[in-house]
Amino acid sequence: MDLQRHRIKKNVLNKSWERHRILAMASKGDSESWQDSLSPTQIVDQYYRCINDKDLRHLDEYISEDACFDDYAFTKPFHGKEEVMRFLGQLTQCMGRNVKFKVKHIYEGEDLTAAVNWHLEWKKKQIPFTRGCTFFKLSNEGQNMIIWRAEVLIESPIKPGSVVLTLLKNVTSIFDDYPSVTEWFLKSPQAILTWILRIYNIFVAPWLNPLLDGYIKLWSFFVRLLNSAITLGIFISKIFIK
Repeated sequence: MDLQRHRIKKNVLNKSWERHRILAMASKGDSESWQDSLSPTQIVDQYYRCINDKDLRHLDEYISEDACFDDYAFTKPFHGKEEVMRFLGQLTQCMGRNVKFKVKHIYEGEDLTAAVNWHLEWKKKQIPFTRGCTFFKLSNEGQNMIIWRAEVLIESPIKPGSVVLTLLKNVTSIFDDYPSVTEWFLKSPQAILTWILRIYNIFVAPWLNPLLDGYIKLWSFFVRLLNSAITLGIFISKIFIK
């Protein structure tokens, strides 16, 4: 009996959400009249729909003026609505005509928070290594609920496996052996990275960069050669298959 009531409740919620979607799509010209009635889950759902539709005008309505988008694939977060919208505009351009976000699940938390796991699809076919998870923090501005902060985690194409555990063990051992240095490093990691970058530019870059440049040129040559061979093979096959 409890299971049946749970199923009925789930169906009612799903129908309510679908009804909100239909009303939202039908009322885009008067967004302020319905945006305040949507839940964080539905706001996030509309956010991804606007990206898939490349509807930047309505996407702009869901972003706070002091928004912060922290995509961990980038070295720095995007601060402010202007930076965030510029990034989202570049994202929609790079997606082309056929790539879409496929939202798998949206989980709503407390204090106007939501989490989403998703992947990218090309013509409804999943693209490898494009799984991701985004954490949203929303806020109420006037009568509208809008996205204030987002943190994006994207699947890495490199799968180091147990190497990560070995590396973690070695790093934590160094941290434990040199606690004072570790505290200084964790307070100002940029100083260490700047120092390492200077050493690289002075001692490593002069001989490593030419090697990498030659390696890239060599692979480019092989790719062009392979492309020519495939083109020639197709041309010959058309002659004999007639």
